[in-house]
Amino acid sequence: MRTFEPKLLTSLKGYTGKQVLSDLVAGVIVAIIALPLSIALAIASGATPERGLYTAIFAGFTISLLGGSRVNISGPTAAFATIVAGIIAQHGMDGLILATLMAGLILVIMGVCRLGSLIRFIPHCITVGFTGGIAVTLVIGQLKDFFGLTYPDGVSAIETVDKIKLVFEHIGTINPWAVLVGALGLAVLIVWPKVSKKIPGSLIAVLVGAAAVAIFSMSVNTIGSLYTVSSAFPSVSVPEITGEKVLALLPNAATIALLAGIESLLSCVVSDGMIGDKHNSNTELIAQGVGNMVSGLFGGIPATGAIARTAANVRNGGRSPIAGMTHAVVLLLVLLVLMPAAALIPMPIIAAILFIVAYNMSEWRQFVKIVKGKQWREILVLVLTFLLTVIFDLVKAIAVGMVVHYLIVLIDFLIAKKKAKKSE
Repeated sequence: MRTFEPKLLTSLKGYTGKQVLSDLVAGVIVAIIALPLSIALAIASGATPERGLYTAIFAGFTISLLGGSRVNISGPTAAFATIVAGIIAQHGMDGLILATLMAGLILVIMGVCRLGSLIRFIPHCITVGFTGGIAVTLVIGQLKDFFGLTYPDGVSAIETVDKIKLVFEHIGTINPWAVLVGALGLAVLIVWPKVSKKIPGSLIAVLVGAAAVAIFSMSVNTIGSLYTVSSAFPSVSVPEITGEKVLALLPNAATIALLAGIESLLSCVVSDGMIGDKHNSNTELIAQGVGNMVSGLFGGIPATGAIARTAANVRNGGRSPIAGMTHAVVLLLVLLVLMPAAALIPMPIIAAILFIVAYNMSEWRQFVKIVKGKQWREILVLVLTFLLTVIFDLVKAIAVGMVVHYLIVLIDFLIAKKKAKKSE
């Protein structure tokens, strides 16, 4: 298998008019799903709403064009929210753009060096641990908007523990209207999939929530009351690059690259099983790298393969990268024409959407399965990675989890070797 061989080149052999139509339809449906998610994930990351769309558009198109999977859909994901929020708070938007560019370069190097297969050496218990931890931090980060809490001017928090403290300190400022709108959004998100699987529940929740707030004049924060929403085509922006900034952002860039690689290749594996294909992991890493660099240059946030959007693409007939490219083009049209309408979306609806995203990504069933397996080594690494992700950050969680896991493997190996010598 070649190091770089985009699936677009091979998937168009024998391409029929019927498949073109299926890919176009799948792309439109995935765009409808990605629209509210991209906005919500940008806000959860501490960025402005349109930056989520920039990511889905530019990274999504580039990765589909160059990627090693026929059907992988890329864009902003919940896994990056806490990391991105921390980078923006500490280094500003320019710092995030530089970190995204650096992460893209790291991914390209990983792909060129054919390191795609090394992802499998990251233990399953670690991926489940940090995924569950990210889900918990995502939920905690949305409690303020869901309950409509009011904090004093200038008061905010980045660390999860500090966010919990602020919620308890200001619990007396709950806005009943916000809770009502958030609960309405959750109800729609839970019930709607039983009504229709074609139209995403997140879109219906946004429409219902915005209509309820407008009709009943509810005093609830909306995107427009907190952000200035832009519908302009973004310009290319290159941040200032200095040795000091590069060194300061290198750990964050490495974390983004590692997480993007893991999530993207996991998404590829899942989609392979759905369509009976085999992805090219090194090509996918290179495409993810280029896609992240393009996203950064156009003001987007980090991107990776999104398993839920990829699965939706497959279920709706997508079988080539044309579907992913179509999804990006549709989102571009939405950005240029309909983005001002996003100002009407209530913040509790955004929180409700992210609650469901967190639940779906949490892998709690895998968490329970590992615990029930009663393998103390796996349970130790799982719980340790989970807690470190929630209390500290993903960098420490993955680093410590990997060290502990392979230290246990080494100890087991030495013990087995010693027993073998005794039995000789």
